[in-house]
Amino acid sequence: MTGDDLTVLHLDQFLPHPPAKVWRALTEPELIARWLMPGDFRLEVGHRYTMRGVAMPGTGFSGVVQAEVLAFTPGRMLRLGWRDADPGDGAGVDWTVTWTLEPEGTGTRLFLAHEGFDPDDPLQRRAHTIMGGGWRSRVVPALADVLDRLPFPDDRRSLPDDLGADLAAGRPGHTKG
Repeated sequence: MTGDDLTVLHLDQFLPHPPAKVWRALTEPELIARWLMPGDFRLEVGHRYTMRGVAMPGTGFSGVVQAEVLAFTPGRMLRLGWRDADPGDGAGVDWTVTWTLEPEGTGTRLFLAHEGFDPDDPLQRRAHTIMGGGWRSRVVPALADVLDRLPFPDDRRSLPDDLGADLAAGRPGHTKG
C-alpha cells in the first residue's frame, strides 16, 4: 500500500500470469469465491450481488457486502461499488474498488484502488488500516494461489470474444450510466 491519503488504499502488484488469466480470476464467480468472498457476480454493468466475508468489529464493517458492477473494460479494468449490507447502528461503508490490469512481460501488473474511506470517522480510519494490511497479506496472496493452480494453456483463448472488436471500434469498455 502506498501514499498517505486516508480516503483510498492503493496496491501495485506484479503477477507472473498473463492478463487474460488474471481477468478470469477477477470475473468468474467460482474463482472469486476462492480468493475474495463468495457471491453471485456477473460481468454486467448494473448487476447487483451480495458477498459474505468476515466482519471487522470496531470498524463499522459487518462483513456482508452489497456489491454492484459499475464499469469494466474487458481484460483491463473492473470497477465495483461495495456497500455494507448490514451497517447496524453505524453509517456503514460505501466504497469503490477498481482493479486495473496492465501487461508486463509475460505477466500482469495488477493495480487496486479501494476508495471511499472517511478519514474523519475513527471506525473508517481503523478499517483503512486493517484492510490495507489485509489486501497485501491475505487477499493478493490468495489470488496468486488461485492463479498458480488455474490451468491456462493459452491466454488468448480466455479473452472475451468481443474484446478485439470493442477495442477496434473505439469502444474501450462498459460503464454504468
